[in-house]
Amino acid sequence: MGNFLLLLSLLAAARKWFWVPLLLAAVVVSPVPARSQAGGEVHITPAKKVPPVTARQSVETGDLNVHSKPFRADVDLVLVPVSVTDYMNRPVMGLSRGDFALYEDGSRQQIRSFWSDDSPISVGVILDLSKSMSNKLDLAREALGKFFELGNLEDDYFVITFADRPEVLADATQSIGSIQARLADAVAGGHTALLDAIYLGEAKLRHARYKRRALLIISDGGDNRSRFTASELKGMVEEQDATLYAIGLFDRVFKTPEEWAGKRLLTHLTEATGGRTVSLNNPKELPQAAAEISLEMRNQYVIGYRPSNVVRNGKWRKIKVRVNLPAKTAQMQVYSKSGYRAPLE
Repeated sequence: MGNFLLLLSLLAAARKWFWVPLLLAAVVVSPVPARSQAGGEVHITPAKKVPPVTARQSVETGDLNVHSKPFRADVDLVLVPVSVTDYMNRPVMGLSRGDFALYEDGSRQQIRSFWSDDSPISVGVILDLSKSMSNKLDLAREALGKFFELGNLEDDYFVITFADRPEVLADATQSIGSIQARLADAVAGGHTALLDAIYLGEAKLRHARYKRRALLIISDGGDNRSRFTASELKGMVEEQDATLYAIGLFDRVFKTPEEWAGKRLLTHLTEATGGRTVSLNNPKELPQAAAEISLEMRNQYVIGYRPSNVVRNGKWRKIKVRVNLPAKTAQMQVYSKSGYRAPLE
């Protein structure tokens, strides 16, 4: 009898401990309101899925940074950076939306958005180190010093030098002081692979920090070494977002066909992107030209419009921007990208 009572006691204990895990599980999953340290209830509401903002919605609500890259083929708002200078090549600021007229393929477009842009910019410097630059290199260094000095403190830079081939002299991760120290050690010599250097600069700008991007080219001659052709490079820069500026150091009388072709090449490339080429006969004017370009590229207007031509055929469309100030127009130069390629279906 004693053994039988002992057995019943053991079974009762086992049954008791069998329910403990089940009770613990019930406590964990039961919807008991949680309370904060202050005694109030903490209400946990499932997060709602918010649909992504579309390109049209972002523009309608005023968030223009979403499409700060110009000429994107997948949006219906075209953004055109515009520079305006006076007869002394100084930036003309303070203009309003009504002072501008914009045409696409000769048809006037309604300007939907307009603002001034002096935000930080990523800049690639393309410096000619061919043999003919030997006696101009000190002035080129001085010019770049002026260029950096007038920039935004948040701007970033990289430098590509070229002779027989392009090389990255300094990257965007380096300080201005470090870049200038490397420029001080640069030595001129060799041929002129200008087109290859611009191609490398465009490729690096695709991964640049800022959406505003530009190249500054300093050269004294035409290309005589590159693998890329002028037509290949022109097609590339037209499709990219970077604005190209150039300072060409050319003699009054061209000594070689390459020098003549070099001036035309730089002019075509820069104007296609909304930039410009400054042609100099006197190398001593180089620092002043670099200072003017530095101010110009950092003081731009941005005009946004929706093309009246909604056909998505992938064809090239020409853009022309004008300033509606008859009394002053003759004293102003307007620079903008020459066009863009329409999106395809």
